[in-house]
Amino acid sequence: QVHLVQSGGGLVQPGGSLRLSCATSGINFKLYALNWYRRTPERERELVASISSDGNTNYVDSVKDRFTVTRNNPRATVYLQMNSLRPDDTAVYYCSVNARGNQFWGQGTQVTVSS
Repeated sequence: QVHLVQSGGGLVQPGGSLRLSCATSGINFKLYALNWYRRTPERERELVASISSDGNTNYVDSVKDRFTVTRNNPRATVYLQMNSLRPDDTAVYYCSVNARGNQFWGQGTQVTVSS
């Protein structure tokens, strides 16, 4: 079975930093692109960042130069480093992978940016 287990997140003041982790199992991790999404009650799910199997990254414009997605293939883990956080980054963040014809999701992690 494929599992994605997230950690990190929490409450941070504007301008602060957080790192999210997503540990996977059940897939040959190095073969797959990994994605980070976020969702709020007001906004539909938004693709925030992606990292391909060979390490190429893409970001939504609103997080460019603030967020960094990385992967550690031996640990089968993907990370999202979030710097210069703003209140509009407040959301539930999800990691996801498309594998074996299905899309698998982490459990979600709340990130709240507030003073």
